[in-house]
Amino acid sequence: MTIDTNQIISMTEANQNFSQVVKIADRNGRAVIFKNNKPKYLIVNIEDNPIFELSDDEKIDVAAKRVLERYRPAFEVLAK
Repeated sequence: MTIDTNQIISMTEANQNFSQVVKIADRNGRAVIFKNNKPKYLIVNIEDNPIFELSDDEKIDVAAKRVLERYRPAFEVLAK
């Protein structure tokens, strides 16, 4: 993930001024909270994030594909 420097806020600043985190997320679509100089948390504006625009059926398809890929050997044994 590429992080724009305009999306970064420190954990200390986020704790002291959460409204600043919200302003960053509103302006940039997301805010990245750094802890110990590393990205730790991602706050997203769900109105701007396409993942939340998936229909329930699409979300089920994504989840089913992940399960099938992860447990394919087990499903193949069960299918015999």
